[in-house]
Amino acid sequence: MLIMGAQMSTTVDPAHAAAFDSQADYTAAVEQVRAAARDYYSGSTLAMDDATYDALIARVAATEAARPEWTVAESPTEVVGAGGGVVGDVPHTTPMLSLDNVFDANGLRKWAARLDRILGRPAGGYTVEPKIDGLAISARYVDGALTQVITRGDGRAGEDVTGQARRAVGLPHQLGSPVTLEIRGEVFMTEADFALANELRTGHGEPPFAHPRSAAAGTLRAVDRAYSAPLSFFAYAVHGLDPAAHLSHSGAMAYVASLGVVTTAGSAAGMPLCATIDEVIAAIETLDANRLTLGFGVDGAVVKADLAADRDEAGSSSRAPRWGIAFKFPADTRTTTLLRIEVQVGRTGVITPVAVLEPVQISGVTVTSATLHNFDDLVRRNVRAGDTVFVRRAGDVIPEVTGAKLDERPETSEPFTPPAECPRCGGEIDRSQKRWRCTRGRACGAHESLAYYTARTSMDIEGLGDKIIDLLVRAGLVTDPADLYDLDVATLKPLDRMGDVSAGKLVANIQASAAQPFSRVLTGLGLRMTGRSMSRRLARHFQTMDALLAASVEDLQTVEGVGPERAVTIASELIELRPVIDKLIARGINMTEPVDPTAPPTADAETAPTAPLRKPDGSPMTVVVTGAVPGLTRDEGNEAVERLGGKSTSSVSKRTDLVVVGEGAGSKAAKAEDLGIPTMPAQRFADLLGAHNSGDTAQVAALLSETLPAPAVL
Repeated sequence: MLIMGAQMSTTVDPAHAAAFDSQADYTAAVEQVRAAARDYYSGSTLAMDDATYDALIARVAATEAARPEWTVAESPTEVVGAGGGVVGDVPHTTPMLSLDNVFDANGLRKWAARLDRILGRPAGGYTVEPKIDGLAISARYVDGALTQVITRGDGRAGEDVTGQARRAVGLPHQLGSPVTLEIRGEVFMTEADFALANELRTGHGEPPFAHPRSAAAGTLRAVDRAYSAPLSFFAYAVHGLDPAAHLSHSGAMAYVASLGVVTTAGSAAGMPLCATIDEVIAAIETLDANRLTLGFGVDGAVVKADLAADRDEAGSSSRAPRWGIAFKFPADTRTTTLLRIEVQVGRTGVITPVAVLEPVQISGVTVTSATLHNFDDLVRRNVRAGDTVFVRRAGDVIPEVTGAKLDERPETSEPFTPPAECPRCGGEIDRSQKRWRCTRGRACGAHESLAYYTARTSMDIEGLGDKIIDLLVRAGLVTDPADLYDLDVATLKPLDRMGDVSAGKLVANIQASAAQPFSRVLTGLGLRMTGRSMSRRLARHFQTMDALLAASVEDLQTVEGVGPERAVTIASELIELRPVIDKLIARGINMTEPVDPTAPPTADAETAPTAPLRKPDGSPMTVVVTGAVPGLTRDEGNEAVERLGGKSTSSVSKRTDLVVVGEGAGSKAAKAEDLGIPTMPAQRFADLLGAHNSGDTAQVAALLSETLPAPAVL
């Protein structure tokens, strides 16, 4: 929302912002911005969410452009920290300047063109770094020892926060060499830091932090606090190096890392080196796509000229360097009204409080509900129905409520009362763990588990609709998917509207499903953090249930799209589901996946199976299916992409290799055309699938040549 150390200014693009009609409205807006900045920098809370702040300051900037005579002294559009930062009395050796903002690729190209004009030649490459959501500091080292840490303040002087900053992970007390220099970077809280900080804070009777940014700011300035909240640090600049070395920015960061300091280049986001602005845009798109999985807050990207000569020649204005720019992502924290708190019971019997929200847009997604994690967490966050709450999309992409604006709480609000018994079955609740669970476990959620297992996209058992499942569960005949395979005509006949014929058909359909491929079984079991695509990937990678059960957490991470958190979740889910899996195996359910027909050809395989949607290097093409494909449902269309060797995704970007366009296709087809991405008519895609299934490689090649500029692997 505000500034990112020496990397981010509060100057935002006013191109689409309306100027205020009156000087009084303008002045009031300036005071709102300053108040929000003061709250942020003091670390007490967030006075307003990111989008509201950005929109307000954009209107201030637009007003100053239209009516410059109204501009107040020390305008928040020009002052570091919007005039709300705590300045302090420790002068900086060199000013900690800000960077200007851009918000789209066009703005980035204009900045690069201006830089080229200043240099009189193309810039010699760029670095792209994550714009960390924290508090900028300058760390002074003398003979390798950390001696002082100062906040940015107004860019000219800041506060001494050495005591608390010494605890930040990534900022060593002693460098690897006895050098004297100044390292600048960002103190912040990771997702794990923030969770632990709130546990400590609420455990000491204080209200929870509303957001990692305010938590980091408050912790950095805390004095005589009864607990020590965790902090982290990434470096993004260094001063005091020998100018004769003419180190590039990337070279300087590599040197800093060699001294033991954690840099943005060493973070999960990395620091790509780009030769052209097109490469910069691609790197920013990658960062944006991955930012919710990094484990720390990123609200944009910082682009810098890499070469020292470029930076020296470009120089700086009085406020910002000309060699760098900040590309800002859409806000991922918003405020909205918490309408009510509901309790959900999952398929495994886990009981979870969920916030029902007034719809709000966050990072392009309309959010109407958000997780409250567990009942202990609900108490710590101190949120109630009617509150104005902060909502963000966290690392797992699932929206979460982080806190409430307590000063706006309705007088009539009351704390939420947790359930005394399972709200679904009325059974007892096991409260021994943070995650409460119905003591009946998966049996409590038998209907949901069975409906998921029998669905068309899972085991596709025709005739097992909601009404029949209800009858089976109420009669106590079925509690888990394996029980289905024990049913016979004699058992089913007494059920309502179930005669010999219908019971016989249902038993036959259930038994026929036992031959479904392993991937369908895995989908039907509904492991957390897996869906249909991930289940297919797991099945094709491990081939059998035995191999999957034997896989370690490290083995699971070799599957595309499985990171450490997902791997741990999958492993724990397999352990919990082991009794059901063993019952399914005992009943003869197929636990083997057919040989992957999309594997790339190998040098020693003369008759390797075709993989039409693979690139020449063997990697899968990224394919988006939009609109209807003849003879296929949406899920079957995506599954067909994988059978043909491709990787199915839902959004079109520059990384997309092919878009299949069917009847009813909308904006995705238009975007593909704008980006110059090859498109394939849905009927041709259906023909391609048919030719592939029949082994007609000549027809496959002919169909592909009509769409793709280069042949696929055959």
